[in-house]
Amino acid sequence: MSISPDTKDRILSTARELFHSRSYADVGIKEICTLARVQKGSFYHFFPSKQDLAMAVIDDMSDDWAHGFVAEAFDEALPPTERLDYMVDAVYYWQKAAKNVEGRMPGCLFGNLALEVSTRDEVIRARLNAVFAKASARFHETLDQAVENGSIPPLDTEATATAMLAYLEGVILLAKTRNDPEVVRILGPGIKTIRIELKPTN
Repeated sequence: MSISPDTKDRILSTARELFHSRSYADVGIKEICTLARVQKGSFYHFFPSKQDLAMAVIDDMSDDWAHGFVAEAFDEALPPTERLDYMVDAVYYWQKAAKNVEGRMPGCLFGNLALEVSTRDEVIRARLNAVFAKASARFHETLDQAVENGSIPPLDTEATATAMLAYLEGVILLAKTRNDPEVVRILGPGIKTIRIELKPTN
């Protein structure tokens, strides 16, 4: 059987769009194959299961984020505190653009999947946790630099980074629930007020 070189990419892009716009459980392999214009045999050549496909989709979008607006937001050339503003703006314009095209906010693919499958699929949960850990690390590095250059007072940068990521994901979820990206614009800047104090040492 001859398989077109772009078959895998078509499957990935189709699944990514469907998982993001609808849900993981709602989308079947047959529908993905139909929309991607591939045979089931070709699908299973690349992805032994739907779970394997989901893992590939997570990795694919994670790579896009890492080399796309996340890389731009956390550019070392930007002052640390400005990176936080850039990240919020990037999320806002991304969600706003999606709503303008689709009529509704898609939210965060990683957050959507985490809510849907984390209690039912340990393998996918672990992969999503790794994605969130990488995102938290970018906040952590930024906060460490901000403390070092004196733009913010000393704090627990690791815990604050995790709290900032949780806040941003929560804002995106609320905005998706209201189908209103303006929620991100209004509440997003509050991320800079989050602060976890250092525990006193005895």
